[in-house]
Amino acid sequence: MIRVILIGYMGAGKTTVGKELAKALGVTFYDLDWYIETRMRKTVKQIFDERGEEGFRRMEHNMLHEVAEFEDIVLSCGGGTPCFFDNMDYMNRQGQTVYLKARPDVLHAHLKMGKGVRPLLLNKTEDEVAAFIAEQLRQREPFYAKARYTLDVNLMDNFEKIAGTVDHLRNLLQI
Repeated sequence: MIRVILIGYMGAGKTTVGKELAKALGVTFYDLDWYIETRMRKTVKQIFDERGEEGFRRMEHNMLHEVAEFEDIVLSCGGGTPCFFDNMDYMNRQGQTVYLKARPDVLHAHLKMGKGVRPLLLNKTEDEVAAFIAEQLRQREPFYAKARYTLDVNLMDNFEKIAGTVDHLRNLLQI
């Protein structure tokens, strides 16, 4: 049975790497945010707006406990998932956890190019976003550092490098 759980800050490439890794392994890919949206029939932003971050985090915790029981999966979690409740310890018990680690400037560049709505970044200037990312990384690093493996993804800026990252990850996990 394969169960790989990818964690890291938003914009680190968890979904991109997760999809490619799942394809290479012939298993199913799940993105926890997409799973929540499908189950709730609402976007993460709508859930944040209706329930606040605390309400979203409770729901996220429950859905994590559901999807992380599936077998033969690669699961990409939201950037905050490891930082609430016992989520990180639970993920370590459920599968091979990998922290996709990137510098704040790399994350900022990825998020500027991204198409998705990031509720925690709404209505912030460029400088505020950069400061927010740096501060959140500082707060979240102790949780991310609990992952069994850490993979540097600072230079993952084209398809060839993404494929190389997936190969490196497979070797790291020995799968």
